[in-house]
Amino acid sequence: MSDTENILSKLIVIKRDGKKDEFDTAKVVVAIKKGFDSVQKENLGSDKYTEKDIYKIYNSVIKKILESDKDKIKISEIQDYIEEALKEDGYEDVYEAFSSYRERRNQSRKLFFDEKKQYAFLKAIEALSIEPQNETEIPQKAINSMNAMLKYGQTVAKEYSKSYLLKRKIADAHEGGSIYIHDLEYLPMGTTNCLHIDLNKLFKDGFSTGIGYLREPNNIMTYSILASIAIQTNQNDQSGEQSIPLLDYYFAPGIVKSFKKEFKQIVYDLLDYTDFGIFAAVNGMEREIDKLSQIEFDISIFDTYCRESEQLKRLFRIAYKKALEKTDKLTYQAMEALIHNLNTLRSKAGAEVPLSTVNLGTDTSKEGRMIIKNYLLALDKGIGNNETPLFPKTIFKVKDGINYKKEDPNYDLFKLACRVEADKQNILFSFIDSEFNIKNYDENDYNTEVAYMGSSIRVYENIVDESKQTSISRGNLSTTTINLPRIGIKHGIVNEKELDLDGFFKELDNKLELIKEELLDRFQMQEDKRVYNFPFLIGQGNWIDSEKLKPYDRLRRVNKHGTMSIGIMGLAECLVALTGKHHGESNKSQELGIKIVKHIREKADEYSNKYKLNFNVSSTRNKHILKKFMTLDKSTFGKIKGVTDEEYYTKGFDIKENYNISIDDKINIESKYHFYTNGGHMIVLDMGSKSKNKEDVYEDTIRKMKEAGIGLGKMIIK
Repeated sequence: MSDTENILSKLIVIKRDGKKDEFDTAKVVVAIKKGFDSVQKENLGSDKYTEKDIYKIYNSVIKKILESDKDKIKISEIQDYIEEALKEDGYEDVYEAFSSYRERRNQSRKLFFDEKKQYAFLKAIEALSIEPQNETEIPQKAINSMNAMLKYGQTVAKEYSKSYLLKRKIADAHEGGSIYIHDLEYLPMGTTNCLHIDLNKLFKDGFSTGIGYLREPNNIMTYSILASIAIQTNQNDQSGEQSIPLLDYYFAPGIVKSFKKEFKQIVYDLLDYTDFGIFAAVNGMEREIDKLSQIEFDISIFDTYCRESEQLKRLFRIAYKKALEKTDKLTYQAMEALIHNLNTLRSKAGAEVPLSTVNLGTDTSKEGRMIIKNYLLALDKGIGNNETPLFPKTIFKVKDGINYKKEDPNYDLFKLACRVEADKQNILFSFIDSEFNIKNYDENDYNTEVAYMGSSIRVYENIVDESKQTSISRGNLSTTTINLPRIGIKHGIVNEKELDLDGFFKELDNKLELIKEELLDRFQMQEDKRVYNFPFLIGQGNWIDSEKLKPYDRLRRVNKHGTMSIGIMGLAECLVALTGKHHGESNKSQELGIKIVKHIREKADEYSNKYKLNFNVSSTRNKHILKKFMTLDKSTFGKIKGVTDEEYYTKGFDIKENYNISIDDKINIESKYHFYTNGGHMIVLDMGSKSKNKEDVYEDTIRKMKEAGIGLGKMIIK
């Protein structure tokens, strides 16, 4: 044994918890290697550093340890020596990486192993294991083992994010209820939220799910199946919703393909039955059918192949009619399959049903109309046991000149949507003619139609590239919500205080700055991910421009097209806290409400212009968030009438749920906020039990929403 080995064998290492251990040279090598590996990881494919560099630093560290002439050494001292050696030998990038990692680990220990943090973490884990004590506590929906496993993973990931990834001030603001970071459990993975999937691009030449390669669909049923698979697979790469933004346009080619097969087969059958096959120019007929690009055409184009036979001409007309009927039936079955699949297929390792949305209503072609009609009929029928399907969320697009007026080509389908909504209450209506949705609309390009998520998320404007202002192939990156009622309580007239609007807006700005900082930090984590981290979302070119990336490329070039949302909630309670009345009760409160939301939008626009990224404002409607804020504020400020005296805060900018107000007044008041919430908005109208199944009442209400400038609306019956 050499002198060095002999000295090191007697060296005692003092761990952070005070325990003692023998010195292990391998552990020093591993620590140094991690520093070099982190730099290599940042420059994939580079051979900048080799084992010689690691060995060089290792020797320097051992030399420093020997020179210290200690018989006991702390782990932190060894790390100090590693940093010194890296700096002295000119490895600045590795030094920065090692030092940064070390600092993060120190912060993590202080946060994650704090006694209170440990208690909160263990309490969260224990809550997942509590068995129901009686039948009323048994979940309505079964929780399988994979779902339970997902919840355990999410719980650990969320605590890890708060303790290790977030800045302390941001973690404290989230924990304390000043802000709420959505989908925090997905932060470590750099996961984005949602996407409007371009099925035209995905279906062309087929696609890979990572398990197998699927051919381009060649009939309407296969279109339906592959759409379900696409949604299911993409859900594994994202935390939130998956939308088909143009179902009618995307599925229309599937109608043509199915029709041509049916038409050709029926013609063959009729020719066989009648012996006319010996007279007809079959090869020419086949070529003519193959050339068809739509199902509405002049049947006389086949007269050429009938050898002047009127009976043959009649045969083609019969075949055409039968082929249309058969295609229509197949389309209904395909739409029924789509709805059933999206309510039963599992994603996220089998733990959840995909969060799916379908937008449709504006394709006026015969194929598009067939899709819309049969989808609505299948939706109306529902799934087994007469259940109303939970997914996909259905959004019918309303557009003047397409389906809004009686003379419009798709007006009958708008009427059908009204009937289904009156019966099932499972359709939302979006309005392309709204001031903010019509701005970049081009009637000759369906890709310029705005699309929404069923949760109300809106993605359209694009400060990064104005030529790519579209919903297609884009989505939301992340959302963080601000607790407006709390700021209102602090600066309002509640508890016999004087209104302090200056103080309100000053604190509002402070919180907005904090949210902006958090969204940018998260964006940096997301942009540092690579193509291979999201094999379907990015690897298959689903996210805008991602088809241009190579497997090891980082994602900033494409993620920059996504949106970062500032969520607002509890405006009604905020106004009560500030003025004593909400915006449904007072015109002055309405003016102040608009001023507040407009101010938040201006801040978001300011951030967008400064950072050249898509910041926007959205209406938060998640009850879990609303309940968390309410619970914390009730504990802090007590029960304040009209503010903290309910179980939940009010969604977004909505008027308080139990406030007695007419539909007309509610539309008039809430419509003013849709313009400012460019990241998502929704009005929900209670139609009352007397309106059930009265589609004319629903149609009249939809018209009122449209004329008031609403972006997205839904009707319910409580």
